[in-house]
Amino acid sequence: MKTEVKIIIWVILISAAVIALVYQPSKNKTTVLRIAHSLDNAHPLHKSLEFFAKKVEADSNGQMKVYIYPNGQLGSDRETIEQMQSGVLSMSICSCGPLESFIPEMQVFGVPYLFVSKDHMLKTLNSDIGKMLLACGEKYGLKGLCFFDAGARSFYTRNTPVYHPEDLKGLKIRVMKTPMSIRTIKALNGSPTPIDFGELYTAIQQGVVDGAENNPPSFYTSMHYELCKYYSLDEHLRIPDMLLISNIFWNRLPEVQQNIITRAAEQCALFQYELWRQRENAALQEIRNAGIEIIEPDKKPFIDAVQELWGSFQGTWTGTMIDEIQAVNE
Repeated sequence: MKTEVKIIIWVILISAAVIALVYQPSKNKTTVLRIAHSLDNAHPLHKSLEFFAKKVEADSNGQMKVYIYPNGQLGSDRETIEQMQSGVLSMSICSCGPLESFIPEMQVFGVPYLFVSKDHMLKTLNSDIGKMLLACGEKYGLKGLCFFDAGARSFYTRNTPVYHPEDLKGLKIRVMKTPMSIRTIKALNGSPTPIDFGELYTAIQQGVVDGAENNPPSFYTSMHYELCKYYSLDEHLRIPDMLLISNIFWNRLPEVQQNIITRAAEQCALFQYELWRQRENAALQEIRNAGIEIIEPDKKPFIDAVQELWGSFQGTWTGTMIDEIQAVNE
């Protein structure tokens, strides 16, 4: 989007936020929720937000309207989070990875092999532990409504198949710009290289990095499979996404509207789990059809390699959470 258009949208949003701070919602006024995210219209998360919007509008008998802004129209994840904290933006979706810069407790999701399986993760997210983690952002102006499945992150590389952590030695691996992502790749013997996702295709093409790590749908839709011929399903990270709402906006809503949003978010999460499962399976098949070698390595050497990283959290809040989350699977 051109800079001029983005500025106009920002002005509209700021004006709307100022008006909303002055005028409280009433039975005769329509409450408007604006949700921003950085993904495209075909992504399962966008489809899930469309489901959420329909539920909110139907359950409120049209008293609430939801507008969705995909493709980073209103800024990056960091920018949209800051807009929510200031009350300019109502809602957003963000990966719990980058969220650790705003909500330190989200660091726990960056612990490699925290979850032994998808079922373990979903069971945890829908437990009292999940409810507590959703609430952690409230003191930072960000209320968590629900978690979304974002799959498992695995390595894909240009020239070197990864069967064992030793295979990552000397390889420059693109990671998210978070401390935990960097520590994880180091623990697994790789050389972490933080790069914006939008710049990654060119970085792989030019040899700036030897590979990256992400879930199957992202590997396929980004077309990184055109450059990386090996995909190793080591599944070292399962970092969920979170649907967030601005505390400033939330606290202005009457209880009946808060309840509508809460119920819609819960139903939206269940809808997204199934949508993601379908998309993940389809992406894996598309990757196979593209001729990519899919490797299913023994995960034990990878798990063993990160035990020192796990040990570094002993005696901390994160260490306690690791133990509690592990107990969910027992």
